[in-house]
Amino acid sequence: QVQLVESGGGLVQHGGSLRLSCAASGRTLSNYVMGWFRQAPGTEREFVAAISRSGISISYTDSVKGRFTISRDNAKNTVYLQMNSLKPEDTAVYYCAARDGPWRSAPESLRYDYWGQGTQVTVSS
Repeated sequence: QVQLVESGGGLVQHGGSLRLSCAASGRTLSNYVMGWFRQAPGTEREFVAAISRSGISISYTDSVKGRFTISRDNAKNTVYLQMNSLKPEDTAVYYCAARDGPWRSAPESLRYDYWGQGTQVTVSS
């Protein structure tokens, strides 16, 4: 099994930036497709971004394209979400997730096997 721990959340002004980290242990990160999801109060959990095992294939939800960047450092067993030009509507708990297996189409709809506890991101207006 793999354990995931998110960090880097906090309070930031609109237009600001944050970098979230997801540290994995128990297994080598390169075995997994990695994803970021978020959930705001009173809303359903939504897909944010995913990255393939090699880092070559990447997918983003439309609302974050051009602002967020997902990346991974398999040597450090860590995946990142760089968030720029933050908006109040980005406020949510952000979760890191791992899926065992190769890259598939529509990664937002696939099953993820492991989840972190989440980190709060709050963007002030």
